[in-house]
Amino acid sequence: MTGSRVVALGHYQPAKVLTNQDLAGMVDTSDEWITSRVGIRTRHVGGPDEPVDEMAAHAAAKALAAAGMQASDIDLVLVATSTAEHRSPSMSARVAARLGMRSPAVMDINVVCSGFTHALATADHTIRAGAATRALVIGADKMGDIVDWTDRSTCVLMGDGAGAAVVTADPGAGDRPGIGPVLWGSVPEMGNAVRIEGTPPRFAQEGQAVYRWATTQLPPIARTVCERAGIGPEDLAAVVLHQANLRIIEAVAGQIGAPQAIVARDVVDSGNTSAASVPLALSKLVERGEVPSGAPVLLLGFGAGLSYAAQVVGCP
Repeated sequence: MTGSRVVALGHYQPAKVLTNQDLAGMVDTSDEWITSRVGIRTRHVGGPDEPVDEMAAHAAAKALAAAGMQASDIDLVLVATSTAEHRSPSMSARVAARLGMRSPAVMDINVVCSGFTHALATADHTIRAGAATRALVIGADKMGDIVDWTDRSTCVLMGDGAGAAVVTADPGAGDRPGIGPVLWGSVPEMGNAVRIEGTPPRFAQEGQAVYRWATTQLPPIARTVCERAGIGPEDLAAVVLHQANLRIIEAVAGQIGAPQAIVARDVVDSGNTSAASVPLALSKLVERGEVPSGAPVLLLGFGAGLSYAAQVVGCP
């Protein structure tokens, strides 16, 4: 059976950096308060002239260049986002237009912080079904637009950015495809624990409830998805969790059973970039040469819904 694989990655962040010291001048907080609770030191914030589709297109262009491909080679564009400024055209259609694509299928996926891993699985399934051969999978969010900058409990968390992956068919994958089986699901009764509501829309969450759920429920999910991929957690070269909170990342990573794996901690520099966080963090690991090509990497997105999706991928 034809499988699929990630062949290249790219990422983009706005130039403006907001430090904890900057935030301390805006709300009642401090660098010590923020770092001790969530581990974040800086975050990138886009201006009014940097819409989500522009950030997504920048990341996509970098991924295409890394893959040695043209935009016209792509036949499927999936954009995971929850911060689209307009209902239509879709973010994926806007990205395709910015990149000058010919006639790709275009779809947006809104699963908030677990959007990229859901979109990656959807691209994999579409390619396996023969409905596409080359996909562009993007996670992009502009969380600065939906944060209440007077609320110190939430404004310290968020950042803006985009990450993209080029996914292609892999006819010779056999039993070890480049993108392993997805394990996804949700906890609808806890859906209100993370939300974007109101007019204008604002982000809010029940932080302690999310922390307890994530640190108890995600480790077994991670171990199960490794089993589905035919490897043990100890075989992982890297672990890339949704970059929500450094305390969550370290608590979950410590329970997976992957002592040799590099753990992505991009949240320290980028904050929580929602659907962008997993591809952004992975793209930086690859750019720095920290993970060998072909090595198994666990991706695990989680967030509003409460939703989750995880898969093991071969590092491009």
